[in-house]
Amino acid sequence: MTDYDTDILTWSERQAALLRRVAAGEAVNAEIDWPNIAEEIEDVGKSQLRAVESAIVLALRHMLEAEAWPLSVAVPGWQAEARLSRRQARRHYIPGMRQKINVADLYADALAAMPETIDGVPPLPVPDACPVTLDELLGD
Repeated sequence: MTDYDTDILTWSERQAALLRRVAAGEAVNAEIDWPNIAEEIEDVGKSQLRAVESAIVLALRHMLEAEAWPLSVAVPGWQAEARLSRRQARRHYIPGMRQKINVADLYADALAAMPETIDGVPPLPVPDACPVTLDELLGD
């Protein structure tokens, strides 16, 4: 068992130090945990993508709530949360994510997360298909 299995922080610090030594020309290649380094590098990108997708789902959900319950006193809060979530998505988004983000699927997730009622009031109808594009969601 390596530090990778029990203490990812210690493992990552050690591997980073070893990689810096390789960059400096030292021969430490045998000590470097190449398979797990590759996995972690890949996971960094996946984690960033999940953060953007999560922020988009949250924005969509709050947008849907404001549309489905337009008379609720919570509408200004939902609108503010939607703006914040869109801003967070925009901040973490990079163009290479575009082909991996399926807005229709994220919209379906937001629809599934909608409550059946709020304060005993059922929702007004909302679109079955996402009415906004990724560019619109990430725009100002």
